[in-house]
Amino acid sequence: MRFDVITLFPELFAPFLVSGVTRRAYETRQVDVRLWNPRDFAEGNYKRVDDRPFGGGPGMVMMPVPLAKCLAAIKAERADPAPVVLFSPVGDRLDHAGVERWSAGQGAVLVCGRYEGIDQRFIDRHVDVQVSLGDFVLSGGEIAAMALLDAVARLQPGVLGDEDSHQFDSFNPALDGLLDCPHYTRPEEWEGLGAPAELLSGHHARIERWRRDRRLEITARRRPDLIDRARAQGRLTPADEALLAKLA
Repeated sequence: MRFDVITLFPELFAPFLVSGVTRRAYETRQVDVRLWNPRDFAEGNYKRVDDRPFGGGPGMVMMPVPLAKCLAAIKAERADPAPVVLFSPVGDRLDHAGVERWSAGQGAVLVCGRYEGIDQRFIDRHVDVQVSLGDFVLSGGEIAAMALLDAVARLQPGVLGDEDSHQFDSFNPALDGLLDCPHYTRPEEWEGLGAPAELLSGHHARIERWRRDRRLEITARRRPDLIDRARAQGRLTPADEALLAKLA
């Protein structure tokens, strides 16, 4: 799959693309990331890409012309009609299901806004999807783009050291959409705190029941909406319901 990223700061992506386990996806081009600077498509000596907003107000607004020219160059190079994604506070919140959809697709054009935002006419004419990471505002869309790329890359075959690793992540359907349980490693005792006896027992059924119970406890405490969803989908067992009844 191919992701073309429109950004005024392509240098921010340099360490991201060569660090950590997901670098395998970028090095092999399983996730082919190409960076485009709209300033390269701006006119004049100063290559201006922003201007003051009509009607007054603070900040600057990214102009539509350099963005549109940059997008046209991307589309001319791509063979597929990739969706254009803008990271924006008004977008739909990204979740695991959304990441899975992107990871199974052919990629997209990711537009990273800056300043007060992007001229609405470019959005109306060219943007297909708007995505938000949550109810907060970033200085630009680059961090959001990296978050999407990282989440997509780790779902690609051969990227993680253990092929099944992501199946045990929070929100994964393999965990019925629950939050993941706590994890422990050596030493068995640290600063007077021991690892749970169940995890040291070697008894697989006890270990799995302990992990399931902890997932239910954490999810019920932190994200009860996920418990409601799992229940509505018929994913909770009688043993699950018995534990949740005790916690209520």
